[in-house]
Amino acid sequence: MRIDIRQTADFLLNNDGFLLLCHVSPDGDTVGSAAALARGLISIGKKVRIICGDKFTKEYDFMFEGLEMSDFEPEHIVAVDVAVPKLLGEEYCALYGDRVELCIDHHSTNDLYARKVCLEPDSASAAEVVYLILRQMNIKITPIIASCLYTGVSTDTGCFRFSNTTVRTFQIAAELAAAGADYYNINQAFFETKTKTYAALERLALEGMKFFFDDRCAVITVTRRMYEKTGSDETETAKLSNLPRQIEGVKVGVMMRELKDGGFKCSIRTHGDIDASNIAGRLSGGGHAGAAACTINADKEQATSMLLDSIRIELDADEI
Repeated sequence: MRIDIRQTADFLLNNDGFLLLCHVSPDGDTVGSAAALARGLISIGKKVRIICGDKFTKEYDFMFEGLEMSDFEPEHIVAVDVAVPKLLGEEYCALYGDRVELCIDHHSTNDLYARKVCLEPDSASAAEVVYLILRQMNIKITPIIASCLYTGVSTDTGCFRFSNTTVRTFQIAAELAAAGADYYNINQAFFETKTKTYAALERLALEGMKFFFDDRCAVITVTRRMYEKTGSDETETAKLSNLPRQIEGVKVGVMMRELKDGGFKCSIRTHGDIDASNIAGRLSGGGHAGAAACTINADKEQATSMLLDSIRIELDADEI
């Protein structure tokens, strides 16, 4: 059942004992949204805990400083920025996939799996939705809550460069800055700083970049061997996703990341009228028009072929 911002705020105000779920391969939006919501609920006396199928990386540590989460038997399961249950990861999907009472999301591909879904597909990030909910609840937006939300807004818009950025996105970002968000250091950490291991991984990835369809599509592939060679790991691949799309003339940029158990996670970024969610959707994935993802359980050659077949359909449609 779809519910709006006011109904979501009422549900959170009238209940307690919330377990907040983030998606695997956590990004700034799912973590920032969950941390902000947790802090807001705790500030009015609610019991809250956050879990994720993957470990949070160190750049998110600031969100949890001084945050005391309760150990309790959860009464209500809430997913944040999770479009489909499988994004909870195998373990938590099995435990909670059919028990999610509320989902707060902005993905148009959300399959409405939760009993209640607060879905705002015109929002650039889940953090925007959480901000509106907290305001509806009359919860004070403290500097740390503002910083958590700003992280979600800025990372899901590529620091306000992506096409999902709206006038309201800028307005909310300004309000978060006015509330004390540490936007300078957040921008430095997420958009200006590279580890040495990431820099080495980026170099290898770019060296292996391949072009298709008259250079309208660029694909980089990250293998397990590349992690071993650079000392990096999958937690550092997120920044690679946007690199292929940055090349002049490229309409579809893809990063293929080899998974531990085989297969490839494909992050798709597009320009113009090319719909990334259509490309991913044909391969049982999803996302947004400009950014989407899917997992292909095949070897590198087959996975690349399947991906290119889907991309070809979208590029051909754009030519009509």
